[in-house]
Amino acid sequence: MYDRLLNLASSALSKKEHEQDLSKFWEEQFHQTVTWRPCADRKTSRNLGKPKNSTGYILVSANGGLNQQRVAVCNAVAVASLLNATLVIPKFLYSNVWKDPSQFADIYQEKYFFNMLKDEVNLVKELPSHLKSLDFEEIGSLITDAEIPKEAITGDYIKTVLPILLKNGVVHLLGFGNRLGFDPLPFELQKLRCKCNFHALKFVPRIQQVGSLLVRRIRKYSIARNVLDRQLLGNFLSNIPSNSRPLDAAKGPSRYLALHLRFEIDMVAYSRCEFGGGEDERKELQSYRESHFPLLIQRLKNSKPVSATELRMLGRCPLTPEEAALVLAGLGFKHGTFIYLAGSHIYGGKARMQALTSLYPNLVTKEDLLTASELAPFRNYSSRLAALDFIACATADVFAITDSGSQLSSLVSGLRTYYGGGHAPTLRPSKKRLAAILSENDTLTWESFEERIRKMIEEGQRPRTRGYGRNIYRQPRCLECMCKYRS
Repeated sequence: MYDRLLNLASSALSKKEHEQDLSKFWEEQFHQTVTWRPCADRKTSRNLGKPKNSTGYILVSANGGLNQQRVAVCNAVAVASLLNATLVIPKFLYSNVWKDPSQFADIYQEKYFFNMLKDEVNLVKELPSHLKSLDFEEIGSLITDAEIPKEAITGDYIKTVLPILLKNGVVHLLGFGNRLGFDPLPFELQKLRCKCNFHALKFVPRIQQVGSLLVRRIRKYSIARNVLDRQLLGNFLSNIPSNSRPLDAAKGPSRYLALHLRFEIDMVAYSRCEFGGGEDERKELQSYRESHFPLLIQRLKNSKPVSATELRMLGRCPLTPEEAALVLAGLGFKHGTFIYLAGSHIYGGKARMQALTSLYPNLVTKEDLLTASELAPFRNYSSRLAALDFIACATADVFAITDSGSQLSSLVSGLRTYYGGGHAPTLRPSKKRLAAILSENDTLTWESFEERIRKMIEEGQRPRTRGYGRNIYRQPRCLECMCKYRS
């Protein structure tokens, strides 16, 4: 789509190949980031404390993939605390999309989860035997997402769920997804959600072990150098010896950039954008929409049509591999930069990736870094595979995202903010601003392109406190999650 700019990028990278890597985007751009520190696990006088008398049991069945289920677990903990209820360890629903039968204990350390939250929430592994045999639908204790508003407020749960809980002693929240809003919510509940997400959920040793292999192989060394490493990988990377400085070793550790490229066919088709593939592409994506998104097709029939060009200029189109490559080149990342690609089902396959891999040949996936036998226990378990991507993205020197709204990008960037200590930069392109820049691709000089791309990314990196209603998992810079110190 951008042959001219891609040629300019290739020429610019060739000139810089033998120069010292001077890209400033390996580091955070604003010193204010170091003033925020993790403290959601700190006990305060405002802590809720575990209720002595439980109102009943809450059973949650969480839908979606790994990251949607993680959010559901944290929201379920908050709801249980709100209603003074006992939470049964959430169940993960099997999905025909994700096709993963994994349950909580297959992904997260259950005992650690219990211990971390034991002073604040009543938790049990299973319902008592006298409740297991009940027909929840028959007694009116089955509550679906249709009965709870999206991003519900606390009053919705008190009005809808609490009376049933008090009457029957149990409720089953089926398909529990994005059903707890971020504001208004009491300080203590927000803090509890942060504690659950950032402290209580640790991957099981099997995932940590294989995740450490990914990190070790791309960095070419096996020392845990920061809090993020230790939080995600436990003891599978050794700690830095007190009398050594591994960053000053002869060759130094390999830095790497993790890229979450959201360019799967479902994302591409749902966007209704065009990506340079002409009539064949239009027919293929329309066919996919008709078979997979019937509600979208119905909605489009009753709405004013918006052209693919308009959608792009409004910032509603997912970034292509070509666009991702141009952004990285515009930021000065050299040709030899090691890039870990999260996920590998890119629409268009290798042909679509050609521009990116041409500019950045050291691009790898988990399938490249792990042997068939190492990956074997993860095959057919999409959530466990997604956990490996989560680890590799979170521990990267730089994390680059193409869609800040995705759950993986949100959770990983939030974790990097929380534990990164101001040394875990995330690159967030503005799709709308990038579309405006690329609309001039026939006349834009490379120097002008670089300048505008850098300004766009710097603006996205500016440290901001969480705004009202904003995702607390993605933007933990708030007093409910973090503590602010003077710089």
